[in-house]
Amino acid sequence: MSRQHSSSIFIRVYRTRRLATLRRSVQLLRSFTYEQFRPCIFYTGLARDTAMLIDALSRDLTGSPLAGKNVLDVGGGPGYFASEFALRGAEYVGLEPSVSEMSAAGLSGYGAVRGDGAALPFADSTFDVVYSSNVAEHIPDWRAMGDEMLRVCAPGGLVVLSYTVWLGPFGGHETGWWQHYVGGEFARRRYARKNGRQPKNVWGVSLFDVSAADGLAWARSTGLDFAAFPRYHPRWAWWVARVPGIREFATSNLVVALRKPAP
Repeated sequence: MSRQHSSSIFIRVYRTRRLATLRRSVQLLRSFTYEQFRPCIFYTGLARDTAMLIDALSRDLTGSPLAGKNVLDVGGGPGYFASEFALRGAEYVGLEPSVSEMSAAGLSGYGAVRGDGAALPFADSTFDVVYSSNVAEHIPDWRAMGDEMLRVCAPGGLVVLSYTVWLGPFGGHETGWWQHYVGGEFARRRYARKNGRQPKNVWGVSLFDVSAADGLAWARSTGLDFAAFPRYHPRWAWWVARVPGIREFATSNLVVALRKPAP
């Protein structure tokens, strides 16, 4: 039976909260400016931060670190994240639907599988940790992906879904800071006129409207214990994710972390 978990947000993530400093937030925001023209800088920093975040969440929600666990990265891209998880003693597998994206950085030597996040090619209860970073807003049925992530997560394991909130400042991605507030199609057309090409993230094709409320509603619907917070904010600003309406504009990127019950 599904239970209400509104009071479970922000609890049992003490180690994760300690990571959320103002210095970290500033460093991440600065790195975002490199995503389009120097992706190595952006993704290397994001990979390091992601590994730290998942390790802290694992300690908070499952009571143990990443070391010795097998991890599935749904939408892992070209492999920037693999080395950071290896440094923490985890066995990393990245799943990516696009061959060109998998090979974009020329990285090799890590576990990679081509597949669809909404139909994961793995048996039930295969992985100790299953996470997805900045993928949900790029696929039409992110809830199916979330359900699949839960399916392949082992009992006692951790599922982490992190995504860009549409009404936040980065909701339009490279199309601009305000244009998506007018509308996704408007932002796409304006970008194309200004730059003479389509954006990497095309509204209605590879960019979709996902709200903070959507992610929280999905987490509650699972009936599992979970925590949720704004990923790039310092800990003293986490309160914004608690307030309906405000959280849609101020959260930017929402993390939803679920603990699958042990047998």
